[in-house]
Amino acid sequence: MPTDIRKIKKLIELLETSGIAEIEIKEGEDSVRISRHPQGGTAMSPPFWAGYGSPLPPPSVAAPAPAPVVEAAAPITGHVLRALMVGTFYRSATPGSKPFVEIGETVNIGDPVCIIEAMKMFNQIEADHAGVITRILIENGQPVEYDQPLMVIE
Repeated sequence: MPTDIRKIKKLIELLETSGIAEIEIKEGEDSVRISRHPQGGTAMSPPFWAGYGSPLPPPSVAAPAPAPVVEAAAPITGHVLRALMVGTFYRSATPGSKPFVEIGETVNIGDPVCIIEAMKMFNQIEADHAGVITRILIENGQPVEYDQPLMVIE
C-alpha cells in the first residue's frame, strides 16, 4: 500500500488534538487506522487529579445545594445537516469575517454553510437541503465527529 508518512503524521496530530480515540481513513483500496488504544485493549484513564501538584483536600460538610433547573432541549425537527468528517467546525471562512449563515436565513442546495478543518485542510460544507436555518447546533471552533448534527434546515 503506498503511504505518505506526512499524511499519517497529520492523522496522528488530529487524533491527539481532537480527543477522539480512533480514526480510520479509506481511500480506494488503501486504508489507515490509528488508535490510542492497543488492539483488543480498553482505554485506561489516569485518575482525574493526575498531573496536579497535590490531591484535593477533603470536602467540607455543607448543606447540599439545590439541584439546578435544567430545561429539556427542544426536539430537533426538520432536516439535520450532519458533519461529513471529523474536524473543527467554523462558521466563517476566516476569523472575524461574517458567518456563512445565521439562524433565520434561507439557503439553497449547494450554498456554503460552514467549514470543517481536518488535517490543516479547510473543507467547505454545503447545504444538502433547501430551506431556512432554524438551529445551529455547534459552537464556532468546536471539534465535531463524523455524522454529528451541525444545523437544522426547515
